[in-house]
Amino acid sequence: MSELPGTAAGTTVRTVLGDVPAASLGRCDYHEHLFQVSPLLPGDELDDEAASGAEAATLRVAGIAAMVEATPTGLGRRPAEVARISAATGLTVVHVTGGHRREHYPPGHWLPEATEASLTDRFTADVLAGLPARDTERRGEPARAPDGEPVRAGMVKAGVGYWRIDPFERRVLAAAAASAGRTGAPVMVHLEHGSAAWEVLAALAGGGLPADRVVLAHADRNPDPGLHAELTRAGAYLGYDGMARHRDAPDSAILDCLERVAATGDPARLVLGGDVARRSRYRAYGGLPGLDYLPVRFLPRVLARLGAEVTDLLLAANPARLLSLR
Repeated sequence: MSELPGTAAGTTVRTVLGDVPAASLGRCDYHEHLFQVSPLLPGDELDDEAASGAEAATLRVAGIAAMVEATPTGLGRRPAEVARISAATGLTVVHVTGGHRREHYPPGHWLPEATEASLTDRFTADVLAGLPARDTERRGEPARAPDGEPVRAGMVKAGVGYWRIDPFERRVLAAAAASAGRTGAPVMVHLEHGSAAWEVLAALAGGGLPADRVVLAHADRNPDPGLHAELTRAGAYLGYDGMARHRDAPDSAILDCLERVAATGDPARLVLGGDVARRSRYRAYGGLPGLDYLPVRFLPRVLARLGAEVTDLLLAANPARLLSLR
């Protein structure tokens, strides 16, 4: 396969089935969830392997070759099951480690009480040694892929509240930066309603992590093209993943913002995902619109508005560069 623009020769991406050449990743949905359980989402649990596998297959059929499983520590992730789904569907999956914003953890949960050092060690081990089969305070045996190899994380995740970085979230950001430095993995940060982007980048930079190793998830929940252009020029990747949330904004607002940022900022710093993330939104669980909304409904509009070259950049070259280990 020919080398993707902006992707260094020999770079690799760490997937649940092992390391693969970055240039072979194909079209990538940078943000989804196959398994997730959170007290913030009662009744919307993703916890059935057969249903999640069937939903993942729809994404592959619709032309997406790879995705990031963005469920971090303590929220019902199931790495072995994700690996089995990847093997069965042919969908390449990069799994995250890390922690989410505080509200996702119930009172008394062990993760928000962890020190920065223990978080760093945990996230680093998830990338280098393998994700635990089930998340407990004391790490157990790693989850195993169908070939018996450990299922390892290829990305570190953090999350912050709305215009808030509380002490736990600040420890997670510091640990994400430190573990990324140790492992070469990139970092994803959940921005609540797109807030605190510069503050998050500053916190990560304080830990030695440059902006070009960071993707800011949900940037489009604050569809401000001027801000987005500035962030891309600073080197950060922006994740657009708010489509099909019509109560908050129409898809046209995301398209308008995307077009303006691609023209005035750095289009090499934009990636797309769906973040469908709910039982009530997955057809295999009885909901709508389904995991394939991004490729089936949204991407044709991106192609019509931005053209094939930019669309391919957003779906292939940019995620391959972002997800490469350094």
